[in-house]
Amino acid sequence: MKRNMHLLGIGALIAGVLALGGCAQMPKHDTQVLASAIKQEYLAQGRWDAFNRDQLNQLIAQYGKDSPNYNPLKRPYIVTDFDNTSVFLDIEEATLIYQLQQLAFAVTPEQLNTIIRKGISTQNFVVDYNNSQGQAVNIDKIAPDIVQSYAWLYTHYSGLKGNQSLAQIKTSPHYQNFISKMRYLYAAIGDTFDHDVSYPWVTYLFAGMTEAEVRDLVQKTVAWQKSQPIGPVKWTSPSNLKGQAGVVSVTWENGLRPYAEMQDLFQAFQNNGIDVYVCSASYIDVIKEIISNPNVGFNIPDSHAYAMELERDSQGRILPEFRKGYDQTQGKGKTRTIEKFLVSKYGYGPLFIAGDSEGDQNMMQDFTDTKKVLIVNRLRKPTTDIGKFSALAVQSYGQSNPKFLLQGRDANTGQFTGSINSISYGSSTPKALKSQ
Repeated sequence: MKRNMHLLGIGALIAGVLALGGCAQMPKHDTQVLASAIKQEYLAQGRWDAFNRDQLNQLIAQYGKDSPNYNPLKRPYIVTDFDNTSVFLDIEEATLIYQLQQLAFAVTPEQLNTIIRKGISTQNFVVDYNNSQGQAVNIDKIAPDIVQSYAWLYTHYSGLKGNQSLAQIKTSPHYQNFISKMRYLYAAIGDTFDHDVSYPWVTYLFAGMTEAEVRDLVQKTVAWQKSQPIGPVKWTSPSNLKGQAGVVSVTWENGLRPYAEMQDLFQAFQNNGIDVYVCSASYIDVIKEIISNPNVGFNIPDSHAYAMELERDSQGRILPEFRKGYDQTQGKGKTRTIEKFLVSKYGYGPLFIAGDSEGDQNMMQDFTDTKKVLIVNRLRKPTTDIGKFSALAVQSYGQSNPKFLLQGRDANTGQFTGSINSISYGSSTPKALKSQ
């Protein structure tokens, strides 16, 4: 799963504070902007923390087209993460659930067996993923169970090679076995192995599809998620299909919601001559669809998306191979991607960065041109770099020109809180920082 990246330690924190980096500088702007411009309100009030909103209004006034120093030939630009930053929850994970529920796959059982084993060590998953009997599970135990059930589904479901409707298929224990163990495997891989293994793994499940087919899945996922309640969902594999792995369970979060405030922010940037880019660890076609579809509301050109890339065949169908010449868009890979495609184009780094996790901390601190960093507050551990940056945001709150801004969210509603404090799911207690 997309969780905290490994720590880079105090050195990264110092680098963030000092904003070290070697990129060319963006055009200079006077620290003093016309008072009338500073007071302009570009953002709707929404559920922003009032101080954060004021800081963002000032940023747009100082660097947008209303600034006397604005040069349309040297447009500023911003880069934002997507999952859990621009939306509540994770569009890649939501699409996976929809893909599983609808059996939307374009591979044979033999191909699926190869895909789910790709890059995965045979070591046991961490103990949190032991089966219902407390026994360790690994890829050699779970893969045969998954493939066996998928083979049955493949030969019976009309959307694959069979003649039964999805409603009929769902009555078979093979259906529940397949979707439960696949979702369990995704979580187990994410918590057991390094991110450079787990992040691309889920994208391989799009193998055999075209960009249009993936984008159609995303459209349907977003529409479905709008009707879903916010909260955890638990899947358990059937006891009559224990297989080699035994009975396993997995819990995942439901209720993806776009943050209206972030949509408004991105539109305000664009309306004021500041380009907006997305750099995400989700799959590229997934991100292109959700940011550009007018029915969703982000209104960002799909050409402004940078995300995980896979190879394609001569017919444009996705191959389960990471695209050569591209970095994984997580951790340091986000910085390298921005340098390769944006710094090389503009000649300077991003004006503003938004993110929520350790996967974003590198790009938050690697560019000297970055004036503001917005952290969507998921109450990260204080030992993480994101936790340390969040603490800096709390310490500098209310000061004249802080670099780090912390925006709270309520995991019970999928909305911003109107403050820097966040509320965890099932709680009513707002907190600025995680205590431990």
